[in-house]
Amino acid sequence: MEISSSALRLPFLFLLVPLLLFFLLSPWNPLHNLSGGGDSAGRRAQFPPKSLTSISPPPAEPRSPPRRDHNSATARNPLDPLTVGEIHRVRSILSSYQPFLRHFPSIQSMSLDEPDKSRVLGWKSGDPIPSRKAFVIALLDNQSHLLTIDLDSGRVETHEISSGSGYPMLTMEDVVAAVQTAVSYPELEASAAARGLSVANLSCISPSPGWFGPDEEGKRILKVLCFSKQGTPNFYMRPLEGLVMTVDVDRREVLQFSDTGKGIPIPGRANTDYRFRPGNKPPEMERINPISMEQPRGPSFTVTDGHLVKWANWEFHLKPDQRAGLVVSRVVVRDSETGAARSVMYKGFPSELFVPYMDADEGWYFKSYMDAGEFGLGATAMPLVPLNDCPRNAYYMDGIFVSADGQPFVQSNMICLFERYAGDAAWRHSELTVSSGGQELREARAKVTLVARMAASVGNYDYTFDWEFQTDGLIKITVSLSGMLMVKGTVHDNMNQVQNQDEMGPLVSENAIGVVHDHFITFHLDMDVDGPNNTFVKVNLVKEENVEGKTPRKSYLKPKRHVAKTEDDARIKLSLYDPSEFHVVNPSRMSRLGNPSGYKVVPGGNAASLLDHSDPPQLRSAFTNNQIWVTPYNRSELWAGGLLVYQSHGDDTLDVWSQRYLAFGKATT
Repeated sequence: MEISSSALRLPFLFLLVPLLLFFLLSPWNPLHNLSGGGDSAGRRAQFPPKSLTSISPPPAEPRSPPRRDHNSATARNPLDPLTVGEIHRVRSILSSYQPFLRHFPSIQSMSLDEPDKSRVLGWKSGDPIPSRKAFVIALLDNQSHLLTIDLDSGRVETHEISSGSGYPMLTMEDVVAAVQTAVSYPELEASAAARGLSVANLSCISPSPGWFGPDEEGKRILKVLCFSKQGTPNFYMRPLEGLVMTVDVDRREVLQFSDTGKGIPIPGRANTDYRFRPGNKPPEMERINPISMEQPRGPSFTVTDGHLVKWANWEFHLKPDQRAGLVVSRVVVRDSETGAARSVMYKGFPSELFVPYMDADEGWYFKSYMDAGEFGLGATAMPLVPLNDCPRNAYYMDGIFVSADGQPFVQSNMICLFERYAGDAAWRHSELTVSSGGQELREARAKVTLVARMAASVGNYDYTFDWEFQTDGLIKITVSLSGMLMVKGTVHDNMNQVQNQDEMGPLVSENAIGVVHDHFITFHLDMDVDGPNNTFVKVNLVKEENVEGKTPRKSYLKPKRHVAKTEDDARIKLSLYDPSEFHVVNPSRMSRLGNPSGYKVVPGGNAASLLDHSDPPQLRSAFTNNQIWVTPYNRSELWAGGLLVYQSHGDDTLDVWSQRYLAFGKATT
């Protein structure tokens, strides 16, 4: 099932962040008689270090989390990520694999090939670990190789060459190669000199190109844009507008050089340094004193075997992932009355980010990024900063990922786990009981929650993902966005100079336009409420007219439940004037009142993509056509934008899967 809702709307007109949630139900089980109640990602040629940025310095010097030795780690759970030793073994197996003897391929990604869901659900702590397998996506001779490697037998179990459109996620080696190719191109030096700069004064980044026709077929390309870094770490605010280079990543060749903006000034560097320094002029506000949450007895959660989290009435498996960033699995909550462990969700993770910019100029039209599938949320995660990103007593988790040569590397401190208390009430009620002589009743319960956090620094934007677990059984997913704007250079330094202001985005600084764009964030949620026998129910609130003369009321609202029987039933477009609730229920698990157990999915504020459905960026991101989708469980359908997203045509998206299921359903009805 897919549900889309906007997690966040920033205070800029040009930043809309809809959050889409993608649900899977297994099996597809309609209830027949239910009643009752932007910006750029591989734009990361450089990784500037984060600095402490607070109105007042932190109360104490943050201590780095202890380093862990990953070389001797072993898997303790069927869902544990590949270990350093297993990654070395995969590389060794591939090195002696006959098709790769002549040339070792570029390893674009390597991850655990998880066991079948039924085997994972049947596994208990202490049982033997099911056979460990790795899933590898490799590039060789401009072909995408999909391989499954059995680590126990030491052999390649399956090997497929992709016949669809699209390439795998880029590696850092790809990005560096493209930028190095661009900065050594002679015409770049001339364009820089025309603006009073040298190549040494430039910072160049490598946005993905999207896909816009047959001219881009048969080769992996990157666009390269350049900025002036003179006098500021925030080079994003100083673009060389109109300068775009198209680079063949594999041949390391500049295919096209375009510079249409030599008459557009580079925005100034004044007031662009965002770093906190003791000598900085303080903001025009009262100083905020340091705040810290103390836990004298230490945290209440435990992490065993590196990935199994237990806290209050919750238990779940937590792991880093090179593409998804943060993955939660086997989420279980303990029943407050019986103490029994009850399953909630099999797996949840961010499936895709779509960031389309709304400018048709040559240097902007292609900016329609799919950050997870093109660059990877885990691959772009930076170490979290103690005390600023995460509070005291946080637990930090490293990611073990793979470089293009197949060697493991550590993405340190990319996830943190901590308890949060902000003075909120989890529940309260006050009452003055007149009948008992004016006795006052008052009760308030403190709200303490558990947060799993990751931050992906995808080019100019930082996305912070929070999975928050509450003691009442609620799970809240929040995505926050900060960082730098991607601006467009202009000759204007004041809106009074613009004759038709509707044709231009807002001026955010002198000679800098904030281009209108969206951020669509899609989550894959495989719900297992009290087991895998789940179905989706839409509860519409409809207006009923009151019978004339019965009471003075003219109308009232009445809930009407609709159980999804087909994919089409579960495609939801949210509307303010079609108020609805969305339930994931288990019809085989009834309460004592005869109601099915279930979870209510509560989307936040929402914004929909207004792009034409035939527009190439929208074809590739057709998962934004609806805010809720429901699909039967299929372990191969994980990524809403498709397995191979880079330069894809949109032929392997959530929309395509749903259409396929719909056609099959009609054919068999």
